Order: sequence, then C-alpha cells, then structure tokens
Amino acid sequence: MPPSLYHLLVDAHGLPLNVLISGANRHDSMLVEPILDSMPAIKRGGRGQTRRRPVKLHGDEGYDNPRVRRSLRRRGITARLARIGP
Repeated sequence: MPPSLYHLLVDAHGLPLNVLISGANRHDSMLVEPILDSMPAIKRGGRGQTRRRPVKLHGDEGYDNPRVRRSLRRRGITARLARIGP
C-alpha cells in the first residue's frame, strides 16, 4: 500500500469536522478547497443557522501560497497561516 496523508479539519477544541486521505506525494495546499467544500453543516447549540464554513482557518507554512489565500478570501474565511521563511 502506498504512503498516505490524513488531512484533518478540526474546530477550536480539536473536534474533527472533516477528514480527507490523499497520497503522500500530494502537496498539503492542494486539499484546502476539497476539504472545505465537503465539510458537513455544523449545528451550534441554541438558535441560528447552521455553519457551512469556518470563520478563520489556521494552518502551517505548507498552506502559505497565493492560491490558498485567494480561495479563502473568496469564501470569506480569515487566513491565519504561518509564513514561509524567517
């Protein structure tokens, strides 16, 4: 079996919201859009509408590229990504 990577989308408390599995030769940034698009609706306690996307997305430097930042901006998600380099 070839090596694989698990891509997790979790909430602020570490509760998994979505998971995707990809080949180890795929770059992390290629899975940002698919994992957000396939995220199930989140029903929070009390009244109000269910959420279909996070407000902010925190990620490591593997997600720091212009394509990911544009995609998050289009969706109205604030990018909190570690910068590449010093």
